[in-house]
Amino acid sequence: MKNKCRGCAPAHPVKKTAHPVKAVFTKQAKDMFKNPIALLPFIIFPVVALIMTELVAKGNDDIDNNLFVAMMASIFAGFGLLQSAAAIISEDMEKKSLRYLVMAGVKPHQYLLGIGGFLFAAATIVSAIFGFIGGYSGMELLKFLTIMLTGVAAAIVFGLSIGMLSKNQQAAAAMSMPAAVIIGFTPMIAGFNETVEKFAGVLYTQQISIIVNDFSANITKPLMVIAANIVVFAVLFVVAYKKKGLTS
Repeated sequence: MKNKCRGCAPAHPVKKTAHPVKAVFTKQAKDMFKNPIALLPFIIFPVVALIMTELVAKGNDDIDNNLFVAMMASIFAGFGLLQSAAAIISEDMEKKSLRYLVMAGVKPHQYLLGIGGFLFAAATIVSAIFGFIGGYSGMELLKFLTIMLTGVAAAIVFGLSIGMLSKNQQAAAAMSMPAAVIIGFTPMIAGFNETVEKFAGVLYTQQISIIVNDFSANITKPLMVIAANIVVFAVLFVVAYKKKGLTS
Protein backbone atom coordinates (compact mmCIF):
# COMPACT_ATOMS: atom_id res chain seq x y z
CA MET A 1 0.00 0.00 0.00
CA LYS A 2 1.34 3.40 -0.94
CA ASN A 3 1.91 6.06 1.64
CA LYS A 4 -0.87 8.64 1.12
CA CYS A 5 0.97 11.31 3.11
CA ARG A 6 4.43 11.55 1.65
CA GLY A 7 5.29 14.69 3.56
CA CYS A 8 4.24 13.35 6.93
CA ALA A 9 6.84 12.23 9.44
CA PRO A 10 6.84 8.51 10.29
CA ALA A 11 4.99 7.49 13.46
CA HIS A 12 8.21 6.15 15.00
CA PRO A 13 11.15 8.15 13.67
CA VAL A 14 14.41 6.18 13.57
CA LYS A 15 17.50 7.86 14.94
CA LYS A 16 20.46 8.07 12.65
CA THR A 17 22.86 5.25 13.49
CA ALA A 18 26.15 6.44 14.94
CA HIS A 19 29.42 5.46 13.31
CA PRO A 20 30.49 2.03 14.67
CA VAL A 21 33.77 3.34 16.08
CA LYS A 22 32.04 6.22 17.85
CA ALA A 23 29.30 3.92 19.16
CA VAL A 24 31.84 1.45 20.63
CA PHE A 25 33.90 4.33 22.08
CA THR A 26 30.83 5.81 23.78
CA LYS A 27 29.73 2.41 25.07
CA GLN A 28 33.12 1.82 26.66
CA ALA A 29 33.23 5.27 28.22
CA LYS A 30 29.95 4.46 30.00
CA ASP A 31 31.03 0.95 31.01
CA MET A 32 34.49 1.87 32.31
CA PHE A 33 33.35 3.10 35.70
CA LYS A 34 31.29 -0.06 36.18
CA ASN A 35 34.38 -2.28 35.90
CA PRO A 36 36.80 -1.65 38.81
CA ILE A 37 39.29 -4.21 37.47
CA ALA A 38 39.71 -2.19 34.30
CA LEU A 39 39.66 1.19 36.05
CA LEU A 40 42.09 0.53 38.93
CA PRO A 41 45.39 0.62 36.96
CA PHE A 42 44.60 4.10 35.65
CA ILE A 43 44.54 5.32 39.25
CA ILE A 44 46.90 3.17 41.30
CA PHE A 45 50.12 3.46 39.25
CA PRO A 46 50.31 7.27 39.01
CA VAL A 47 49.34 7.51 42.69
CA VAL A 48 52.14 5.11 43.67
CA ALA A 49 54.58 7.03 41.45
CA LEU A 50 53.61 10.31 43.12
CA ILE A 51 53.87 8.95 46.67
CA MET A 52 57.20 7.19 46.12
CA THR A 53 58.67 10.19 44.29
CA GLU A 54 57.68 12.72 46.92
CA LEU A 55 58.32 10.63 50.05
CA VAL A 56 61.26 8.45 49.00
CA ALA A 57 63.14 9.63 45.91
CA LYS A 58 63.25 13.37 46.63
CA GLY A 59 64.45 12.76 50.16
CA ASN A 60 67.28 10.44 49.19
CA ASP A 61 70.36 11.69 47.30
CA ASP A 62 71.22 8.12 46.24
CA ILE A 63 67.96 7.70 44.31
CA ASP A 64 67.17 9.46 41.06
CA ASN A 65 64.12 11.70 41.43
CA ASN A 66 62.42 10.08 38.44
CA LEU A 67 63.22 6.46 39.30
CA PHE A 68 59.69 5.61 40.42
CA VAL A 69 58.08 7.53 37.58
CA ALA A 70 60.04 5.47 35.06
CA MET A 71 59.28 2.26 36.94
CA MET A 72 55.55 2.84 37.38
CA ALA A 73 55.10 4.14 33.81
CA SER A 74 56.66 0.97 32.37
CA ILE A 75 54.64 -1.29 34.66
CA PHE A 76 51.45 0.61 33.83
CA ALA A 77 52.00 0.07 30.10
CA GLY A 78 53.10 -3.54 30.46
CA PHE A 79 51.10 -4.83 33.38
CA GLY A 80 48.09 -2.71 34.33
CA LEU A 81 46.91 -1.53 30.93
CA LEU A 82 47.28 -4.98 29.38
CA GLN A 83 45.07 -6.52 32.06
CA SER A 84 42.50 -3.75 31.75
CA ALA A 85 42.17 -4.27 28.00
CA ALA A 86 41.81 -8.03 28.48
CA ALA A 87 39.16 -7.55 31.20
CA ILE A 88 37.13 -5.16 29.05
CA ILE A 89 36.85 -7.35 25.97
CA SER A 90 36.31 -10.55 27.97
CA GLU A 91 33.45 -8.82 29.78
CA ASP A 92 31.88 -7.96 26.41
CA MET A 93 32.17 -11.59 25.38
CA GLU A 94 30.81 -12.95 28.65
CA LYS A 95 27.78 -10.64 28.54
CA LYS A 96 27.22 -11.48 24.84
CA SER A 97 27.42 -7.82 23.87
CA LEU A 98 30.23 -8.64 21.44
CA ARG A 99 27.86 -10.96 19.56
CA TYR A 100 25.37 -8.13 19.12
CA LEU A 101 28.11 -5.83 17.86
CA VAL A 102 29.18 -8.38 15.27
CA MET A 103 25.56 -8.97 14.21
CA ALA A 104 25.19 -5.19 13.85
CA GLY A 105 28.02 -5.22 11.33
CA VAL A 106 30.88 -3.99 13.46
CA LYS A 107 34.15 -4.98 11.77
CA PRO A 108 37.27 -6.10 13.65
CA HIS A 109 39.13 -2.86 12.99
CA GLN A 110 36.10 -0.79 14.06
CA TYR A 111 35.77 -2.61 17.36
CA LEU A 112 39.54 -2.35 17.88
CA LEU A 113 39.50 1.38 17.19
CA GLY A 114 36.46 1.98 19.41
CA ILE A 115 37.64 0.10 22.50
CA GLY A 116 41.30 0.82 21.87
CA GLY A 117 40.60 4.47 21.16
CA PHE A 118 38.95 4.97 24.52
CA LEU A 119 41.74 3.17 26.37
CA PHE A 120 44.33 5.18 24.45
CA ALA A 121 42.62 8.44 25.37
CA ALA A 122 42.51 7.45 29.06
CA ALA A 123 46.13 6.27 28.98
CA THR A 124 47.19 9.56 27.37
CA ILE A 125 45.87 11.41 30.42
CA VAL A 126 47.72 9.01 32.74
CA SER A 127 50.93 9.41 30.71
CA ALA A 128 50.66 13.19 30.96
CA ILE A 129 50.27 12.81 34.74
CA PHE A 130 53.42 10.68 34.86
CA GLY A 131 55.21 13.40 32.90
CA PHE A 132 53.99 16.02 35.37
CA ILE A 133 55.14 13.95 38.36
CA GLY A 134 58.54 13.48 36.72
CA GLY A 135 58.85 17.18 36.02
CA TYR A 136 59.66 16.57 32.36
CA SER A 137 59.66 19.48 29.94
CA GLY A 138 60.75 20.31 26.41
CA MET A 139 62.34 17.46 24.47
CA GLU A 140 62.31 15.18 27.50
CA LEU A 141 58.54 15.47 27.77
CA LEU A 142 58.13 14.98 24.02
CA LYS A 143 60.29 11.85 24.05
CA PHE A 144 58.54 10.52 27.13
CA LEU A 145 55.04 10.94 25.70
CA THR A 146 56.08 9.59 22.29
CA ILE A 147 57.58 6.38 23.66
CA MET A 148 54.87 5.96 26.31
CA LEU A 149 51.93 6.36 23.94
CA THR A 150 53.49 4.06 21.35
CA GLY A 151 53.95 1.46 24.09
CA VAL A 152 50.41 2.09 25.29
CA ALA A 153 49.12 1.24 21.80
CA ALA A 154 51.02 -2.08 21.89
CA ALA A 155 49.68 -2.90 25.36
CA ILE A 156 46.09 -2.20 24.35
CA VAL A 157 46.18 -4.37 21.24
CA PHE A 158 47.88 -7.22 23.08
CA GLY A 159 45.41 -7.03 25.96
CA LEU A 160 42.45 -7.04 23.60
CA SER A 161 43.91 -10.10 21.84
CA ILE A 162 44.22 -11.99 25.13
CA GLY A 163 40.68 -11.03 26.10
CA MET A 164 39.35 -12.20 22.75
CA LEU A 165 40.98 -15.60 23.19
CA SER A 166 39.46 -16.02 26.68
CA LYS A 167 36.10 -17.63 27.47
CA ASN A 168 35.23 -15.25 30.33
CA GLN A 169 36.69 -12.64 32.67
CA GLN A 170 38.24 -15.23 34.99
CA ALA A 171 39.98 -16.92 32.08
CA ALA A 172 41.16 -13.54 30.79
CA ALA A 173 42.66 -12.73 34.18
CA ALA A 174 44.39 -16.11 34.28
CA MET A 175 45.81 -15.65 30.78
CA SER A 176 46.78 -11.99 31.08
CA MET A 177 48.46 -12.23 34.48
CA PRO A 178 51.57 -14.24 33.46
CA ALA A 179 51.89 -12.28 30.21
CA ALA A 180 51.59 -9.00 32.10
CA VAL A 181 54.13 -10.07 34.73
CA ILE A 182 56.67 -11.05 32.07
CA ILE A 183 56.18 -7.96 29.93
CA GLY A 184 55.75 -5.53 32.81
CA PHE A 185 58.54 -6.63 35.15
CA THR A 186 61.18 -8.02 32.77
CA PRO A 187 62.74 -4.57 32.21
CA MET A 188 63.41 -4.33 35.95
CA ILE A 189 65.18 -7.70 35.98
CA ALA A 190 67.03 -6.86 32.76
CA GLY A 191 68.87 -4.11 34.60
CA PHE A 192 70.61 -6.75 36.71
CA ASN A 193 70.97 -9.65 34.25
CA GLU A 194 72.57 -9.48 30.80
CA THR A 195 70.86 -12.66 29.55
CA VAL A 196 67.44 -11.31 30.48
CA GLU A 197 68.38 -7.98 28.93
CA LYS A 198 68.97 -9.64 25.55
CA PHE A 199 65.55 -11.31 25.68
CA ALA A 200 63.89 -8.14 26.91
CA GLY A 201 65.07 -6.27 23.83
CA VAL A 202 62.11 -7.55 21.81
CA LEU A 203 59.56 -6.29 24.34
CA TYR A 204 57.93 -2.89 24.03
CA THR A 205 58.24 -2.30 27.77
CA GLN A 206 62.02 -2.65 27.57
CA GLN A 207 62.09 0.04 24.90
CA ILE A 208 60.04 2.34 27.13
CA SER A 209 62.48 1.70 29.98
CA ILE A 210 65.49 2.48 27.77
CA ILE A 211 64.22 5.92 26.80
CA VAL A 212 62.68 6.92 30.13
CA ASN A 213 65.91 6.07 31.96
CA ASP A 214 68.12 7.81 29.39
CA PHE A 215 66.57 10.63 27.37
CA SER A 216 69.82 11.03 25.42
CA ALA A 217 69.29 7.59 23.81
CA ASN A 218 68.22 7.41 20.17
CA ILE A 219 64.45 6.91 20.00
CA THR A 220 64.31 5.50 16.45
CA LYS A 221 65.15 1.86 17.24
CA PRO A 222 62.83 1.66 20.27
CA LEU A 223 59.95 3.02 18.18
CA MET A 224 60.64 0.45 15.44
CA VAL A 225 60.64 -2.41 17.98
CA ILE A 226 57.38 -1.22 19.51
CA ALA A 227 55.84 -0.83 16.05
CA ALA A 228 56.76 -4.45 15.30
CA ASN A 229 55.06 -5.49 18.55
CA ILE A 230 51.91 -3.63 17.51
CA VAL A 231 51.80 -5.34 14.11
CA VAL A 232 52.13 -8.82 15.65
CA PHE A 233 49.47 -8.12 18.28
CA ALA A 234 47.10 -6.58 15.72
CA VAL A 235 47.30 -9.66 13.50
CA LEU A 236 46.63 -11.86 16.53
CA PHE A 237 43.60 -9.76 17.43
CA VAL A 238 42.04 -9.89 13.96
CA VAL A 239 42.52 -13.66 13.75
CA ALA A 240 40.94 -14.13 17.19
CA TYR A 241 38.06 -11.78 16.35
CA LYS A 242 37.21 -13.62 13.14
CA LYS A 243 37.45 -16.98 14.88
CA LYS A 244 35.44 -16.20 18.02
CA GLY A 245 33.51 -13.01 17.36
CA LEU A 246 30.44 -14.62 15.83
CA THR A 247 30.19 -17.28 18.53
CA SER A 248 30.99 -15.12 21.57
